[in-house]
Amino acid sequence: MRNWRAKSAAIAAVSALALVTACSSDNEEGNGGGDTGGNGGEGSAELSGTISGAGASSQEAAQAAWQAGFNALQPGVTVNYDPVGSGGGREQFVQGGTDFGGTDAYLDDEEGELSAATERCGEVVEIPVYVSPVAVIFNLEGVDSLNMSPATIAGIFNQEITTWNDEAIAADNPDVELPDTPITPVNRSDPSGTTENFVEYLSATAPDAWPHEVSDEWPVSGGEAANGTSGVVQAVSGGDGTIGYADASQAGDLGTVAVGVGEEFVSYSPEAAAAVLEVSERVEGRGQYDFAYDLARDTTEAGTYPIVLVSYAMACATYDDEAKAELVRGYLTYMISEEGQAAAAESAGSAPLSETLRTEFQAAVDAISAG
Repeated sequence: MRNWRAKSAAIAAVSALALVTACSSDNEEGNGGGDTGGNGGEGSAELSGTISGAGASSQEAAQAAWQAGFNALQPGVTVNYDPVGSGGGREQFVQGGTDFGGTDAYLDDEEGELSAATERCGEVVEIPVYVSPVAVIFNLEGVDSLNMSPATIAGIFNQEITTWNDEAIAADNPDVELPDTPITPVNRSDPSGTTENFVEYLSATAPDAWPHEVSDEWPVSGGEAANGTSGVVQAVSGGDGTIGYADASQAGDLGTVAVGVGEEFVSYSPEAAAAVLEVSERVEGRGQYDFAYDLARDTTEAGTYPIVLVSYAMACATYDDEAKAELVRGYLTYMISEEGQAAAAESAGSAPLSETLRTEFQAAVDAISAG
């Protein structure tokens, strides 16, 4: 789901940018707020030590960029991140095996995760750090973009709409000459956070056309399946009349769908994807530093792109020693800072958090301390 082809070059660029930022920050205040400074460098303090995290593979490229940028500012600090997947990340964090974690699904109290994490941490810090638009991609000769309502997208992937000149597609694209080419939907063959977020969108916006349970495993048989984001992109690219879903950073030259939101059709963009959090509600009954969101997939807010993956960072509000707390606080501050979000956007194609959200989340990060 990440922009792997650009990853190495982007990380190098991020490191260079971070070095420049480090040099200039001696005379300037950071943008992130709190005593850590916007660059995550604990103000002018020099840190040393090691922290380790594990979790969502969706964050892998972003984590590599964050590690490079933070290490340029704090060369005495080593940050490890193992992209074992969201479930493994939550399990390791709850059990105390990691200092911080990453997850595409917030800690679930029905499964006992939140309670166990609270028992470990006192209070849990859980904040969105990575927002990635999921694009509906297609390969149809002579067509670069299409408008589609949620019901049309659901009908295609449920294999009820089977040709490209179907009246449901044609109605929203009156100026496009659509062929009678058969539609070949391509889905992930492996359990995937991208699948779960895409299916959740279909279920929320077109329940009549999409009568399936929300899951990270694809529920419809008979289409073409491919492993991983790269596999889906390759399958769509190599076909004729193919359509799939993938991290927007991997869309490349493929055609993309502008999705129906209210009275308009919205194409994916970083700004439109990040806007989802602005119109979504925090989950009730959680701690003051827990920013878990029920995403407003069915929003009608203009300019909002609702097919997104939101990935969280997990940390404790209280650690056993101040050194560990300082390292985690500094690293998370860098992750959500303007510099850190720009680094993730460059390396992973994610949508940077708004200044309003960064300010809210920074208050939670600033609360990280030693008990």
